[in-house]
Amino acid sequence: MSEFATPRAVFQRLLDGIIARRPGDLPRLYAEDAVVVQPFAHPAARLEGRAALREHFARLETLPLEMAARNVTVHQTADPEVIIAEFEYAGRNTATGREFLLPNIVVMRVRDGHIVESRDYHDHSGLGLAAGA
Repeated sequence: MSEFATPRAVFQRLLDGIIARRPGDLPRLYAEDAVVVQPFAHPAARLEGRAALREHFARLETLPLEMAARNVTVHQTADPEVIIAEFEYAGRNTATGREFLLPNIVVMRVRDGHIVESRDYHDHSGLGLAAGA
């Protein structure tokens, strides 16, 4: 039996860290050479390595948002390293009081307890609107 966290457990730690707004903890969930692709970002984004992820997650502290995860479903695939997670961020802009609901799908590969690659299909336009951008 492996001593490393399962893909499902790593995903849950990631989600918990985002919700709790702990950006300093999040990059450690990723491998040093991890690649995260966000095809729905404007423009599409590709984050390579922990340093890029650290910079990306640092922005979390500046957003005037309170969020919770709802309707979380994690699908195990035929590949034991890969999961597909479906969920929604339900939240509120703390500056305006405006509420929002944002759908998400993440396809994540976890090896030796770290995310090595991820394709994050977040509603980036909706997040921008929720944050007041």
